[in-house]
Amino acid sequence: MFNRGCEKEVAEAPNDASEDTKSEGIMRLSWALVHSRQPDDVQRGIAMLEASIGNTNSPLQRREKLYLLAVGYYRSGDFSRSRQLLEQCLEIAPDWRQALSLKKAIEDRITKDGVIGIGITATAVGLIAGGIAAALVRRN
Repeated sequence: MFNRGCEKEVAEAPNDASEDTKSEGIMRLSWALVHSRQPDDVQRGIAMLEASIGNTNSPLQRREKLYLLAVGYYRSGDFSRSRQLLEQCLEIAPDWRQALSLKKAIEDRITKDGVIGIGITATAVGLIAGGIAAALVRRN
């Protein structure tokens, strides 16, 4: 619902609107998209931010766009890319709590996924070893 309002705001912005006004509308829409529950919206938000980041001169705006991109990639499951973007944010603002918090969440998620992966691998190895042992017992 918020997405629609932001999209309407961006689409209906007057041609003579200032760059700041247009940029603010795009930032609000990007924020709404990367926080959406719809994966397609998240991808649209990522695409909008990536397209606009090259036109960013202000370090504060760059930091905000990098952070929103990191949120989008986190929400789409690309934790590695999200962490890279957060590192860039933290180069601009090393004590930024939002970025530090998201970075910790990513590291926790990567650790958790790694532990689950190790558990799955150990289970698979155990099943294979058990199968080989059973085959050897049957053979004898």
